[in-house]
Amino acid sequence: MSSNRHYATPSPSDTLATTDAELVRRAKAREEAAVRAIMQGNNRRLYRLARGVLRNDSDAEDVVQETYVRAFTHLDSFRGDSSLSTWLSRIAINEALGRLRRRRLSVELGELPQDVLEAQIIQFPLSSVSGDPEKSMAQREIQRVVEHAIDELPEPFRLVFIARVMEGMNVEETAALLELKPETVKTRLHRARSLLRDHVERKIGPVVLEAFPFAGHRCERLTEAVLKRLGMGA
Repeated sequence: MSSNRHYATPSPSDTLATTDAELVRRAKAREEAAVRAIMQGNNRRLYRLARGVLRNDSDAEDVVQETYVRAFTHLDSFRGDSSLSTWLSRIAINEALGRLRRRRLSVELGELPQDVLEAQIIQFPLSSVSGDPEKSMAQREIQRVVEHAIDELPEPFRLVFIARVMEGMNVEETAALLELKPETVKTRLHRARSLLRDHVERKIGPVVLEAFPFAGHRCERLTEAVLKRLGMGA
């Protein structure tokens, strides 16, 4: 006997909400596995957002730690109106902005040594590990230029760029996180990309001159191969 009863398939957002609620329930019960799962699922995003505000690695790490302490001691305030990730991200951004305000009151930017400012670059892993020293050096230099360009973006554009491009958040998620209108998110992202393109193009020229290097091991390997084919190799 067939039934005409129709069961709705849960939407991805419903599934996410259920997952969040379950993780929060277990974290409230002090279940270590749930706490670890929450942290491992949000560490990178929280770090990048905090780093985007503060432009300092160690300060960003402190913010992430403080975010989790605040969140895990106030889990009752998570109502599920947004995703757990968005809730944590807002805590992180507020904490980072608070630190930034305090830092600006105590230290003027011009008082910091230049070498300290230049060292404050986001550390991203290279997309691949190369055995070619020349290529690796060029990759690191290009990475440094891009990271510095991101650091130089004005804060409103930097946060939108990090959320949309680096973290892959959509317009609505970014707007909710940063409490902006979707149109503002789109405008700021466009402006951020334009500023980045201008900055990188100015800086990349000297780096491009060193692109596609053919020296070191590769050069030696080719030389030896040709000599061998000519019957002249050792």
